[in-house]
Amino acid sequence: MGIEIERKFLVAGDGWREAAHKVVPMAQGYLNDVAALDHGAMKVSARVRIAGEAGFLNLKSRELGHTRQEFDYPIPLDDARALLGLCVGGRVEKRRHYVEHAGRLWEVDEFLGDNAGLVVAEIELASAEQPFARPTWLGREVTDQARYYNLLLAERPYSRWSEAEKAGA
Repeated sequence: MGIEIERKFLVAGDGWREAAHKVVPMAQGYLNDVAALDHGAMKVSARVRIAGEAGFLNLKSRELGHTRQEFDYPIPLDDARALLGLCVGGRVEKRRHYVEHAGRLWEVDEFLGDNAGLVVAEIELASAEQPFARPTWLGREVTDQARYYNLLLAERPYSRWSEAEKAGA
């Protein structure tokens, strides 16, 4: 069983772009929806993702916060394309930029389509308390705010948020 310990932040400015050493286009969708999770019918989100030319099936427990169970499996690209066609809700499209800072890898997701304008940085940690150096381009933490989770962005994209929500209210 895999455990993911991840913290999520908004990005303030474009300073991260210079440090990005790799960019991967991604498209993903969900085989279950928020309603099934909210009503307790399911305790895991089931996601299919195409990252570059690779396909993945990902299962993630529904806990809010920085620690969740995660299972990630490579699948044939044609299978991933077929599964994307079966997804409920919208599709999340983004460019993932890989950025090194102070010996740590940051994944900076620049969202496209209905989520354009949203840029989020994530760091995976060995423990929830593990210290890390904050890059100057890092904004406020949104780890515990469900609306920034990709599952919710597929259901209710950033373009539908109010100005107050976008400002952090």
